[in-house]
Amino acid sequence: MCGIAGYIGKRQLEDARIVSSLETMKRRGPDAQRHVRHTSGDLFVDLLHSRLSIIDLDPRSHQPFSIGHCHMVFNGEIYNYLELRKSLLDEGISLHTSSDTEVLLHLYLKHGEKCVDLFEGMWAFVIYDERKNHLFLSRDRFAEKPLYYFQNSDGFYFASETNTLRVLSGVQFKINEQHLLRYIINGHKSLYKTNDTWYEGVSELPVASNAIVDERGIRDIASYWVPRYVPKENMTLEEATEGTRERLIESMKLRLRSDVPLAFCLSGGVDSASLVSIASKVFNANVNTFSIIDTDHRYDELDNIVATIEDTGCASTKIVLKPEERHKERLEDLIAYHDAPIATISYLVHSMLSESIGGHGYKISISGTGADEMFTGYYDHFIMQFAEIRHLPEFDQRVNEWRDHVLGFVRHPDFRKFDLFFDNPSTRDHIYLNNDEFRSYLVRDWSEAFTEIHYSSSLLRNRMMNEMFHEVVRVILHEDDLNSMRYSIENRSPFLDKPLFEFAYTIPPELLIREGYNKFILRNAMRGILNDQVRLSREKKGFNASINSIFDFNNPQDLSYFLDDSSIFKWFDKSKIEKTLKQKEFSNSYKKFLFNFICAKIFLDKAGMR
Repeated sequence: MCGIAGYIGKRQLEDARIVSSLETMKRRGPDAQRHVRHTSGDLFVDLLHSRLSIIDLDPRSHQPFSIGHCHMVFNGEIYNYLELRKSLLDEGISLHTSSDTEVLLHLYLKHGEKCVDLFEGMWAFVIYDERKNHLFLSRDRFAEKPLYYFQNSDGFYFASETNTLRVLSGVQFKINEQHLLRYIINGHKSLYKTNDTWYEGVSELPVASNAIVDERGIRDIASYWVPRYVPKENMTLEEATEGTRERLIESMKLRLRSDVPLAFCLSGGVDSASLVSIASKVFNANVNTFSIIDTDHRYDELDNIVATIEDTGCASTKIVLKPEERHKERLEDLIAYHDAPIATISYLVHSMLSESIGGHGYKISISGTGADEMFTGYYDHFIMQFAEIRHLPEFDQRVNEWRDHVLGFVRHPDFRKFDLFFDNPSTRDHIYLNNDEFRSYLVRDWSEAFTEIHYSSSLLRNRMMNEMFHEVVRVILHEDDLNSMRYSIENRSPFLDKPLFEFAYTIPPELLIREGYNKFILRNAMRGILNDQVRLSREKKGFNASINSIFDFNNPQDLSYFLDDSSIFKWFDKSKIEKTLKQKEFSNSYKKFLFNFICAKIFLDKAGMR
């Protein structure tokens, strides 16, 4: 895990700009920093790298890394590098490091752009190929690693973070008003519905894509992997269970590879507890866990967390949320580092986890991101399954199991209707909940309808893939990356594994939820590894907090924090915001709206001070 940046064009960048750009990258890579410039006629190529040493800690693996005519900067990990390294050695290729970096570049030299098909990992890398006189850019299959770019008449710039991109290019990017409004009004699930970023003219390399860039700018962007749902007919429960167990254990094996100690994020849910249990029981790893403890009963998972700790004997650090902590200052700090509003209040809480992990000297954290979107994890998944299996003999039994075991936990009124998707399978009103009301706070008209990408004719699987690639996981990965890198930590997500994903998306809908359990296949796969208290727990609490844990709306100072003069009021009616704040009691959707509003206000005010 590192920070990368660079430039290709006909301008020679000033040394001071390079130095300032490297300074913005220090948190991403505090262990070593380098800059290398290549020239070809009147063409200049700058490659910048800031290293967080994880594999082969020796300076021989510092970047930019060169082999012959190719020079690379790389952010991420190729987890199967040992197997790929052996294949190179078997072919008689001499290797001079024990790093995945050298393996990656050798495979580019051997296979060209198709090298990415061999990789299991997370990455954003850029290779300058002197013979072709162009840059080759690539980004991993799930967008775990960021790669932003900007181009103007001076040339093409790229970076891991927009803060770095701004300094390197010397351009004060204009805030994308459309993106700002969709975030406040429609919420975090709208952020990756388009190719927009927080700044006009700034783009992200798409998920699972390669690009070629030369002196004229981007010449080509192409996908190298397309996720698909291909259900296997007549798959048995045993096949689904064993296939999941085998692939998850193999994914965990690869992601335990490191030359520095690892930490695990542990909640009370099945996902993270499964990973901790596999690492501890299957691989006998030295497991150290970090957990957020929220005393609010709606989010309190302490009992399940303790059950996993006692079952595995792992070390545990618990961070208890306290209302008196300096949450506003933390929020401002995060927004400044993210160079954007925080997606949800969960990531304010998550930053405390990252801070503690970094403070204990760990450089890697492992989390359970992606399991909900592969094996079912949300309450609407139950009733989407009902719509798909309503003609099967087991339908009545599934509905009764849901009524007996799940319905009591469901607070959203729509999700209490087992037949919600029967007559109207396209209803998605619950996703941009109350956005029509939030639009009334605007001083001028703005709206953007909900859209969904078509991946599959399966209602449930299509919804889950939209959550994976557009609405949920993309947001989590972006926030996790920045929160982790704020404290110089690499985040790994074992569920985001190509073989595991592709197998999971062969499992038919009728096997995914049974006996009132979502993630039924994952729970079955973890029998004998994960303790039953967690494995058989049906309630989903989630990783969350309330805006009331940050702001006291009886406190005039907190009210003024929302209402002080700001450029945000060129879009929002201050009197309506003030009237809402004085109500003091809000529904969950209003709490999310107010959190987004204050994050956007801080973001705009800080941007105006640059």
